[in-house]
Amino acid sequence: MSRSPDRSSATSRPIPRRLALAAPFLLAACGTVERGTAVPQTLQDHTQILGIPNARFFPDTQAVALFEEFAAASRREALHLGLPPDTDPRRLPPANLLALSGGSDHGAFGAGILVGWTELGTRPEFKLVTGISTGALTAPLAFVGSSKDPVLRDVYTAVGPDQIFRMRDWISILFADALTDTRPLREMLARHMNEATVGQIAEGYRQGRLLLIGTTNLDAMRGVIWNVGAIAASGRPGAADLIRDLMLASASVPTFFPPVMIQVEAEGRTWQEMHVDGGAMAQTFLYPPALTQGRNLRAGALARARRAWVIRNARLGGEWQQTERGLLPISGRAISSMIAASGQNDILRLQTNAVRDGIDFNLTYIGEDFTLPWVRPFDREWMRALFEYGRLRTVEGRTWQSSHPALAVRPAGSSTGATADRRPR
Repeated sequence: MSRSPDRSSATSRPIPRRLALAAPFLLAACGTVERGTAVPQTLQDHTQILGIPNARFFPDTQAVALFEEFAAASRREALHLGLPPDTDPRRLPPANLLALSGGSDHGAFGAGILVGWTELGTRPEFKLVTGISTGALTAPLAFVGSSKDPVLRDVYTAVGPDQIFRMRDWISILFADALTDTRPLREMLARHMNEATVGQIAEGYRQGRLLLIGTTNLDAMRGVIWNVGAIAASGRPGAADLIRDLMLASASVPTFFPPVMIQVEAEGRTWQEMHVDGGAMAQTFLYPPALTQGRNLRAGALARARRAWVIRNARLGGEWQQTERGLLPISGRAISSMIAASGQNDILRLQTNAVRDGIDFNLTYIGEDFTLPWVRPFDREWMRALFEYGRLRTVEGRTWQSSHPALAVRPAGSSTGATADRRPR
């Protein structure tokens, strides 16, 4: 899929991070692009897409429906294993749950983790895979399995900015909805998320596994969880196109990448929703906390061995840099700080929920020992180095920790929190 970059294209000019983050201020007075009518607020919970009733869930109001989807998946899994659908969950194999965070070109870290995990020989088949932003681009490949490792390696080590976006000229920007055009990324998705891959995702869903990715509905200021496996298995015309649209939407950083417009139906007519990066709502997710609220996953009808594997495609905290006194550097740095804090809070929430529900928690993130400085978006050499960093850490058994440092159990007499490094099982 890789090709030599066109040095004459606008994308060969690096985009300062502060410019991308400050784009809302630059575009505030610009023109707007026409769009279809947004879904009225009163119909938000009554929409469908492609006639698939379980295509998506709103975590703030539909935790019960999502729980029913998880329960149905367990019944399909039992049948796939040759067991009655009402089999005691404790007879089922351990459920491995994988969460892939956002992080833009830092997704090379998670890709390296997955490839190294395959090399180590201990990578499990995942019962659940979730992804947001760059994690939404990786999640379908992780869900299908190790056969997609060559694609992961190629996407995160051989692709440059020209294969992701094209910068618009300044005249076009005045009448556009973003600084860039993401047709190159859409074309890449069409090559890799083809009908054959969609068929593999559908088969995984029929076997009782779930693939969920998150987007943000800007009209409603609401996070959306998309049931990609159910969409793939629906057989509806347009299902593959919808999956590609959702992956692109989840990775579309507002103002830098254009939003993705999704057509939905309600009350016999078509409406249009504007979807952008799922990271606008959360950097990482496994399941809404309300999904298991009041339910005992440790014993009884829902008991089962479960392991959560959380890949944060970023450093755990923020990255230090001297901030210059100026409108753009200060606003950009403030936005970066909010994103870093959101990512930290997501990890703390995931671990707290996992402990409550008796799920074995495992976390990895970019450590301070990765010292190569980030210079520009989607720099091949930097991404290759980060990919190899993640891969080697996994092969050497130095990847997984049992806790966020802030929640780590401190040994008696210790003044610092220590987390156990553990090999995948």
